[in-house]
Amino acid sequence: MAAKFEVFKDKAGEFRFRLKAANGEIILASEGYKQKASAEHGIESVRHNAPEDARFERKTSHAGKAVFNLKARNGEVIGTSEQYESEAGREKGIEAVKKAAAEAVLHDLTH
Repeated sequence: MAAKFEVFKDKAGEFRFRLKAANGEIILASEGYKQKASAEHGIESVRHNAPEDARFERKTSHAGKAVFNLKARNGEVIGTSEQYESEAGREKGIEAVKKAAAEAVLHDLTH
């Protein structure tokens, strides 16, 4: 299975996207968007920004877990990672996003 972006509608009726690695694990998830086109624009922003390491904001969650945000040039968060047990796990997650974003196909689950 290849990496893929999935666009879907959440329970609140907002459009979201997630990036899944080839193994099916979600490695990046977006916030909600009012319009599908905005979610699709977010995917293009991931593709554009993921190759640049400086776009990844490395953080620690309130629960003490390692997480990251992928940010656009203007500083806006495009997507957020899962929580990792270690900083090394977070770095592997970042590398997975860098690799997957370029090759991921788009699956529209809104139909």
